[in-house]
Amino acid sequence: MGPPGVGKGTQAARLRKELGVPHVSTGDILREAVQAGTPLGRKARSFMDSGGLVPDDVVGDLIAERLSRPDAAKGFVLDGFPRTEPQVMSLDRVLERVGTTLDRVLSLTAPEAEIVRRLGGRRVCPKCAAVYHVDTKPPVSAGVCDACRSALVQRPDDEEAVVRQRLAVFFEQTMPVAALYRQRGLLREVDGSGDAETVFEALRNGLAAP
Repeated sequence: MGPPGVGKGTQAARLRKELGVPHVSTGDILREAVQAGTPLGRKARSFMDSGGLVPDDVVGDLIAERLSRPDAAKGFVLDGFPRTEPQVMSLDRVLERVGTTLDRVLSLTAPEAEIVRRLGGRRVCPKCAAVYHVDTKPPVSAGVCDACRSALVQRPDDEEAVVRQRLAVFFEQTMPVAALYRQRGLLREVDGSGDAETVFEALRNGLAAP
């Protein structure tokens, strides 16, 4: 867990490879179910099409289905859920259903200014979906995709005002989740402001910590 832009997806993918277990992203399994037209996917889509949030119980059912697959028998890296206190309780019920528990909750942290810099500098190609950053991964020609020469754009949710609002929502809704897992002795905070290799080594240490 961690705020937007802290590198959860990047590090979860690394953990997946390191541990040999699936990276279970709630966003991915939701899109997969909707695209496949499964009963749960159709149920989720009915909420999405009306502009509403998919209820926790529906997301919980999707997670339970994903964790019941053979590739998750040895474990999993869960990304994107839970984000609120009610979702913690929902996940508790899901884990009880599939007969497993959490070993560790890793919370990536970074200063707000660093998050704003990371997301505010991101640019994407609307044609081929290539991702750049004005500071850390600039294109050869400013504002132009290296691969297809299309003009790069900034996503609306990467604009500074929007990023700060997203962070405010995160701290209001998700920090109580961290507090709950801290009380259970599962939470390990990891500094996510360094380079990817340094952060990954800190995550490995967080997993190994008693």
